[in-house]
Amino acid sequence: MSAPNPPERTPSHWEELTAADPAHSSWYVQRFRTLAADGHDIFGEARLVDAMLGRRGRVLDAGCGPGRLGGHLHNAGHSVVGVDVDPVLIAAAEADYPGPTWLVGDLAELDLPSRSVAGDFDVIVCAGNVMTFLAPVTRPAVLRGFANHLAPAGRLVTGFGADRGYDFAQFRTDAAEQGLAVDLQLSTWDLRPFTDEDSEFLVAVFSLAHADR
Repeated sequence: MSAPNPPERTPSHWEELTAADPAHSSWYVQRFRTLAADGHDIFGEARLVDAMLGRRGRVLDAGCGPGRLGGHLHNAGHSVVGVDVDPVLIAAAEADYPGPTWLVGDLAELDLPSRSVAGDFDVIVCAGNVMTFLAPVTRPAVLRGFANHLAPAGRLVTGFGADRGYDFAQFRTDAAEQGLAVDLQLSTWDLRPFTDEDSEFLVAVFSLAHADR
Protein backbone atom coordinates (compact mmCIF):
# COMPACT_ATOMS: atom_id res chain seq x y z
CA MET A 1 0.00 0.00 0.00
CA SER A 2 1.51 3.33 -1.04
CA ALA A 3 2.03 6.15 1.44
CA PRO A 4 -0.41 9.08 1.20
CA ASN A 5 0.82 12.12 -0.66
CA PRO A 6 1.91 15.01 1.59
CA PRO A 7 -0.41 18.03 1.62
CA GLU A 8 0.21 20.45 -1.21
CA ARG A 9 2.37 23.39 -0.22
CA THR A 10 0.89 26.89 -0.62
CA PRO A 11 3.30 29.27 -2.39
CA SER A 12 3.87 32.70 -0.94
CA HIS A 13 2.99 35.91 -2.75
CA TRP A 14 6.73 36.41 -3.31
CA GLU A 15 6.97 33.06 -5.09
CA GLU A 16 3.96 33.92 -7.24
CA LEU A 17 5.61 37.23 -8.10
CA THR A 18 8.92 35.66 -9.09
CA ALA A 19 7.18 32.89 -11.02
CA ALA A 20 5.42 35.54 -13.10
CA ASP A 21 8.65 37.56 -13.49
CA PRO A 22 11.78 35.39 -13.12
CA ALA A 23 14.01 38.49 -13.28
CA HIS A 24 12.37 40.07 -10.24
CA SER A 25 14.70 38.52 -7.66
CA SER A 26 17.80 39.69 -9.53
CA TRP A 27 16.29 43.17 -9.84
CA TYR A 28 15.65 43.21 -6.09
CA VAL A 29 19.24 42.19 -5.32
CA GLN A 30 20.62 44.89 -7.61
CA ARG A 31 18.31 47.50 -6.10
CA PHE A 32 19.91 47.15 -2.68
CA ARG A 33 23.43 46.87 -4.08
CA THR A 34 22.84 50.16 -5.88
CA LEU A 35 21.39 51.83 -2.79
CA ALA A 36 24.42 50.75 -0.76
CA ALA A 37 26.87 51.88 -3.45
CA ASP A 38 25.15 55.27 -3.60
CA GLY A 39 25.57 55.74 0.15
CA HIS A 40 21.98 55.21 1.26
CA ASP A 41 21.28 53.85 4.73
CA ILE A 42 20.01 50.29 4.30
CA PHE A 43 20.74 49.11 7.84
CA GLY A 44 18.30 51.09 10.01
CA GLU A 45 16.28 48.03 11.03
CA ALA A 46 19.46 46.18 11.97
CA ARG A 47 20.64 49.01 14.23
CA LEU A 48 17.39 48.80 16.20
CA VAL A 49 17.81 45.05 16.61
CA ASP A 50 21.44 45.49 17.64
CA ALA A 51 20.30 47.85 20.42
CA MET A 52 18.00 45.12 21.76
CA LEU A 53 20.79 42.57 22.10
CA GLY A 54 23.67 41.91 24.40
CA ARG A 55 26.97 41.13 22.75
CA ARG A 56 27.16 37.89 20.77
CA GLY A 57 23.39 37.48 20.65
CA ARG A 58 21.68 34.87 18.49
CA VAL A 59 19.53 36.31 15.71
CA LEU A 60 17.20 34.77 13.16
CA ASP A 61 16.73 36.99 10.12
CA ALA A 62 13.40 35.61 8.89
CA GLY A 63 12.79 36.37 5.23
CA CYS A 64 16.36 37.63 5.06
CA GLY A 65 16.36 38.47 1.35
CA PRO A 66 19.85 39.38 0.11
CA GLY A 67 21.18 39.64 3.64
CA ARG A 68 21.50 43.31 4.51
CA LEU A 69 20.11 43.03 8.07
CA GLY A 70 21.75 39.75 9.00
CA GLY A 71 25.03 40.83 7.45
CA HIS A 72 25.11 44.03 9.47
CA LEU A 73 24.26 42.18 12.69
CA HIS A 74 26.96 39.60 12.01
CA ASN A 75 29.49 42.40 11.57
CA ALA A 76 28.30 43.82 14.90
CA GLY A 77 29.35 40.56 16.58
CA HIS A 78 26.15 38.54 16.68
CA SER A 79 25.53 34.95 15.60
CA VAL A 80 23.10 35.16 12.68
CA VAL A 81 20.99 32.66 10.77
CA GLY A 82 19.07 33.91 7.76
CA VAL A 83 16.22 32.03 6.08
CA ASP A 84 14.49 32.93 2.83
CA VAL A 85 12.38 30.96 0.36
CA ASP A 86 14.14 32.51 -2.65
CA PRO A 87 17.43 30.81 -3.62
CA VAL A 88 18.48 33.81 -5.72
CA LEU A 89 18.31 36.06 -2.67
CA ILE A 90 20.16 33.54 -0.52
CA ALA A 91 22.94 33.31 -3.14
CA ALA A 92 23.24 37.10 -3.05
CA ALA A 93 23.41 37.07 0.76
CA GLU A 94 26.21 34.50 0.65
CA ALA A 95 28.12 36.61 -1.88
CA ASP A 96 27.63 40.04 -0.29
CA TYR A 97 27.56 39.20 3.43
CA PRO A 98 29.70 36.13 4.20
CA GLY A 99 29.70 34.92 7.78
CA PRO A 100 26.10 34.22 8.79
CA THR A 101 24.41 30.91 8.10
CA TRP A 102 22.15 31.49 5.09
CA LEU A 103 19.46 28.88 4.41
CA VAL A 104 16.82 28.42 1.73
CA GLY A 105 13.57 27.59 3.47
CA ASP A 106 9.86 28.27 3.73
CA LEU A 107 8.99 30.22 6.89
CA ALA A 108 5.68 28.34 7.04
CA GLU A 109 7.69 25.13 7.55
CA LEU A 110 10.36 26.55 9.84
CA ASP A 111 12.14 23.78 11.77
CA LEU A 112 15.77 24.76 12.22
CA PRO A 113 16.63 22.03 14.77
CA SER A 114 15.90 19.50 12.01
CA ARG A 115 18.67 21.23 10.06
CA SER A 116 21.11 21.08 12.99
CA VAL A 117 20.54 24.73 13.95
CA ALA A 118 19.47 25.48 17.53
CA GLY A 119 16.17 27.34 17.79
CA ASP A 120 16.65 29.43 20.92
CA PHE A 121 17.08 32.86 19.33
CA ASP A 122 17.44 36.03 21.37
CA VAL A 123 15.78 38.03 18.58
CA ILE A 124 13.88 37.02 15.48
CA VAL A 125 13.59 39.91 13.04
CA CYS A 126 11.12 39.85 10.17
CA ALA A 127 11.44 43.15 8.31
CA GLY A 128 11.04 44.35 4.74
CA ASN A 129 7.27 43.69 4.52
CA VAL A 130 7.95 39.93 4.65
CA MET A 131 4.71 39.28 6.56
CA THR A 132 2.68 40.73 3.68
CA PHE A 133 4.41 38.50 1.12
CA LEU A 134 3.21 35.36 2.91
CA ALA A 135 0.26 33.41 1.64
CA PRO A 136 -2.56 34.40 4.05
CA VAL A 137 -3.32 30.79 4.94
CA THR A 138 0.27 30.31 6.16
CA ARG A 139 0.45 33.34 8.46
CA PRO A 140 -0.52 31.48 11.67
CA ALA A 141 2.02 28.73 10.92
CA VAL A 142 4.76 31.31 10.36
CA LEU A 143 3.98 33.08 13.65
CA ARG A 144 3.83 29.74 15.45
CA GLY A 145 7.23 28.84 14.02
CA PHE A 146 8.65 32.12 15.27
CA ALA A 147 7.30 31.47 18.76
CA ASN A 148 8.77 27.97 18.73
CA HIS A 149 12.22 29.29 17.79
CA LEU A 150 12.50 31.99 20.46
CA ALA A 151 14.56 31.63 23.61
CA PRO A 152 12.40 31.97 26.77
CA ALA A 153 13.32 35.65 27.08
CA GLY A 154 13.64 36.19 23.34
CA ARG A 155 11.78 38.75 21.28
CA LEU A 156 10.24 38.88 17.83
CA VAL A 157 10.48 42.12 15.85
CA THR A 158 8.34 42.60 12.74
CA GLY A 159 7.77 45.52 10.41
CA PHE A 160 5.35 46.01 7.53
CA GLY A 161 3.15 48.63 5.94
CA ALA A 162 -0.58 49.21 5.88
CA ASP A 163 -2.66 48.62 2.74
CA ARG A 164 -0.69 45.49 1.85
CA GLY A 165 -3.42 42.99 2.58
CA TYR A 166 -2.68 42.27 6.26
CA ASP A 167 -4.68 44.37 8.69
CA PHE A 168 -2.68 45.39 11.76
CA ALA A 169 -5.44 44.34 14.18
CA GLN A 170 -5.71 40.93 12.52
CA PHE A 171 -1.93 40.54 12.69
CA ARG A 172 -1.95 41.21 16.43
CA THR A 173 -4.79 38.72 16.88
CA ASP A 174 -2.94 36.09 14.87
CA ALA A 175 0.20 36.65 16.95
CA ALA A 176 -1.69 36.38 20.22
CA GLU A 177 -3.26 33.10 19.11
CA GLN A 178 0.24 31.70 18.59
CA GLY A 179 1.42 32.65 22.08
CA LEU A 180 3.05 36.01 21.31
CA ALA A 181 2.39 39.06 23.46
CA VAL A 182 2.88 42.64 22.24
CA ASP A 183 5.57 44.50 24.16
CA LEU A 184 5.88 47.61 21.99
CA GLN A 185 4.36 49.18 18.89
CA LEU A 186 6.10 51.82 16.79
CA SER A 187 5.32 53.44 13.46
CA THR A 188 8.92 53.51 12.18
CA TRP A 189 12.24 51.77 12.74
CA ASP A 190 13.59 55.01 14.25
CA LEU A 191 11.14 54.78 17.15
CA ARG A 192 8.28 57.10 16.18
CA PRO A 193 5.10 56.32 18.17
CA PHE A 194 2.34 54.18 16.71
CA THR A 195 -1.37 54.99 16.67
CA ASP A 196 -4.11 52.84 15.14
CA GLU A 197 -5.71 55.96 13.69
CA ASP A 198 -2.79 57.49 11.79
CA SER A 199 0.14 55.10 11.40
CA GLU A 200 0.80 53.63 7.97
CA PHE A 201 3.54 51.28 9.15
CA LEU A 202 3.82 49.00 12.17
CA VAL A 203 7.00 47.91 13.90
CA ALA A 204 5.91 45.47 16.60
CA VAL A 205 7.99 43.82 19.30
CA PHE A 206 6.63 40.60 20.83
CA SER A 207 7.72 38.23 23.57
CA LEU A 208 6.41 34.84 24.54
CA ALA A 209 3.12 35.21 26.39
CA HIS A 210 3.98 32.48 28.92
CA ALA A 211 7.47 33.78 29.68
CA ASP A 212 8.23 35.61 32.92
CA ARG A 213 7.47 39.27 32.23
